[in-house]
Amino acid sequence: MLTQTEQARQNMVENQVRTWEVLDPRVLDVLRNVRREDFVPARHRNLAFADIELPIGHDEVMLKPVIEGRLLQALAAQAGERVLEIGTGSGFLTACIARLAGSVSSVERHADLAEAARARLVAAQVRNAKVETADALGDFQPGQAFDAVVVGGATFALPERFRDWVRPGGRLLAIVGESPAQQVTLYTRADDSHWTSESLFETDLPYLHGAGAPRRFTL
Repeated sequence: MLTQTEQARQNMVENQVRTWEVLDPRVLDVLRNVRREDFVPARHRNLAFADIELPIGHDEVMLKPVIEGRLLQALAAQAGERVLEIGTGSGFLTACIARLAGSVSSVERHADLAEAARARLVAAQVRNAKVETADALGDFQPGQAFDAVVVGGATFALPERFRDWVRPGGRLLAIVGESPAQQVTLYTRADDSHWTSESLFETDLPYLHGAGAPRRFTL
């Protein structure tokens, strides 16, 4: 028999995530089994399965479950793939990607969020993910190319440096554009210099620090 918490997690998957056209059985299975409540700040634990963003500090948020599901489905991480996540946040999406991919490297600019995410990943026995404290828009360099890169926050315009971290044949999943009509876009690198892009769905998410819309001056 399921506990009350386990039943609430199952209801989140069936009544929220699945109804948002998240139908990939691997993604649904991960969301059923990764304990989302363990990645939520203690003061918001009773809201772990609610259809809302949850604050985690530094004006950052844990995304809605439906958005997490859509992103995981769009990323389509496969066993054996190396994935780079930009913006670790709570570490929940990191843990989910780790279940689907071969390995995950995640970068988080806030040291306290990175430390908390590491502790949660260890507690969840996630052994194929590592979290680095660095600024992806600053001096961070991963030192390798990845099969897939996923950006956990929005950018007004896609930083070109993110493209450099995708191997030929790989893909980059990003949320791009101006609030409140940002586009979740999948970029695929055909070769060293050619890309294709596909707009998947519209959303409105907080910007990565330093990646928001430029200030507009009016008289």
